[in-house]
Amino acid sequence: MRSKLDIRRFLPALLLAMLAVGCQRESGDPNPVNAAPGSAPAVAADRDEHSYAEPDKVVTDDLALDIALDFDARTIAGTATYTLQWKDPSATQLVLDTRDLTIEKVEGETANGWQPLQYTLAEADPTLGSKLTIETPERNAKVRVTYKTSPEASGLQWLTPEMTEGKQLPFMFSQSQQIHARSWVPLQDTPAIRYTYTARVTTSPDVMVLMSADNDPAAQRTGEYTFKMPQKIPSYLMAIAAGDLVFKPISDRAGVWAEPAMVDRAVAEFADTEKMIEVTEQLYGPYRWGRYDLLILPPSFPYGGMENPRLSFITPTVIVGDKSLVSLIAHELAHSWSGNLVTFSSAKHGWLNEGFTSYVENRIVESLYGKEVSDMEYVISRNALRENIAGMPEATQALAVKPGTELDADDALSAVAYDKGAWFLQFLEQRFGRENFDAFLRGYFDHFAFQSVTTEQFLAYAKEHLFDKFPGTVTDAEIQEWIYAPGIPASAPQVMSRNFGIVDSARLAWLGSGQLPPRQITDAWSTQEWLHFLDSLPPTLTIEQLAQLDEAYGFTGTDNGEIAMRWYPLAVRSGYTQANEALAEFTARVGRRKLIMPIYTALVQTEPGLALARQIFETARPGYHPITTGSVEALIAGAKPAPAPVAPAATDAAADEKPAPAN
Repeated sequence: MRSKLDIRRFLPALLLAMLAVGCQRESGDPNPVNAAPGSAPAVAADRDEHSYAEPDKVVTDDLALDIALDFDARTIAGTATYTLQWKDPSATQLVLDTRDLTIEKVEGETANGWQPLQYTLAEADPTLGSKLTIETPERNAKVRVTYKTSPEASGLQWLTPEMTEGKQLPFMFSQSQQIHARSWVPLQDTPAIRYTYTARVTTSPDVMVLMSADNDPAAQRTGEYTFKMPQKIPSYLMAIAAGDLVFKPISDRAGVWAEPAMVDRAVAEFADTEKMIEVTEQLYGPYRWGRYDLLILPPSFPYGGMENPRLSFITPTVIVGDKSLVSLIAHELAHSWSGNLVTFSSAKHGWLNEGFTSYVENRIVESLYGKEVSDMEYVISRNALRENIAGMPEATQALAVKPGTELDADDALSAVAYDKGAWFLQFLEQRFGRENFDAFLRGYFDHFAFQSVTTEQFLAYAKEHLFDKFPGTVTDAEIQEWIYAPGIPASAPQVMSRNFGIVDSARLAWLGSGQLPPRQITDAWSTQEWLHFLDSLPPTLTIEQLAQLDEAYGFTGTDNGEIAMRWYPLAVRSGYTQANEALAEFTARVGRRKLIMPIYTALVQTEPGLALARQIFETARPGYHPITTGSVEALIAGAKPAPAPVAPAATDAAADEKPAPAN
């Protein structure tokens, strides 16, 4: 996903406080003495503390859904049938994860047909949901649960026609990662378990239904749809969507599903998708999922993208008309190798998904758009990582979260997993050489294909196939520091951007003289250069400075969400109320958390801003996804506002200016 919390730049103060309470630092040295490079500290058997499932006793091999979508009631109802593989000869219970589900009955298949089974639905845990324990004294090969979702299911969003692009038909979509699949299907909801699935879905005949499965580009709207996913996937990759959706191809194996008013724009923006697939195949082996289609969701989608196999869910906020934000597509596609094909076994190993994917994403970008573009993206992400990591608890600064550290599943995929993870892989590439490292990664994806792995399994494989193959290239101390220590290691390779040097010179000249750079320079700037310009400005500017920038570059009211998420917080911090109307419209219309949470965070720092934040949220709440709603609610509830800001004098802003961190 790009990104799970979608906070490559943002980690709100409230989340930091929650992490500080929830995380426990272990004492002692995590590094084993005299260990070989890449070896891991001895730990207990890995388990997923975010699931009640007991995969050591029984696992789901196949799931068969027969469900009905009710847009009026905002519910899914039907049956889930599990084909089980019993691992423990003494096990006589099947434990499933649920959240806010109504369980109507449970049955087991026997020689005499389907027979009722006893079950217990425990009280709800606020994070994990309710444990469903099914008594299976005969160790049934198949178990069937009849259930119904809640209208408030955390993994589903139901939109009225007015909230869609076309405003004619309702829309529904799921978001299962990290542990929200359990809110729309009772499951062993852990990435440690992979299964195939089939589905029969019924609904109103005027909407098209899609799933993370074998969608037919020529499908007709009939009100009844069937799906099959023949490759085993973890539960967080189960996905469903329904609405006024049409299809247009990009290539023979790739295309776009979107509302009619959006589909042509999306096809034009993402025209390079087939080239991205081909580049990644050349690097890391064949694409193993058949089709690769994109579903463009309404702007309420809380993330940039979700890598659901065969059907990546994509935010419309990256469709800006110049392909400047298509690295998001590269990221979601890269998950088809790192994450979907080889999967982390629990959220504490999140870097195995997101760090690998961010690294592969950058390799795709470099291959198609050039090294300077990939370097700019690396600099932006690493500057943001430095900013975020400085305020994070040390326990969550490590790539692999140590056993005994408590961490909310949704908080596990921070900028550390994405950007520190990618940085570590670039470190290995630099040390071992690109040709050797590419061969290693390709072998890794082949070896662990369709499996869920831990950090320790990766390190063991790397020791055999990389570290021992080229002895003396890296030290154990370096590997241990990257994986288990906080902060950014001293061995981190640095990336410089020639283009950003020009941006820095122009910015410093403007701050010192008030003279904007010539248009012949700024007219050629890409989105990445504008992002670096905004990222490197002082925390506040004078009203006059902001007005000068706004008049010259039209930041207020921009259609580019990446620019908006930087400009509007700067305007709020500086007391530039001229941006408030456009800020409110943007924040109410867009539900992507990466883009709006920095704005809300800036607003709640003052009493006037908090009042505006509450006003925006009241307007926006009906159109926000439940995940976004929870984030904004928590931020507003924990706000401790100060009086309205006083903008500094221009000389103060210039005096406080420092060059951006070298990267």
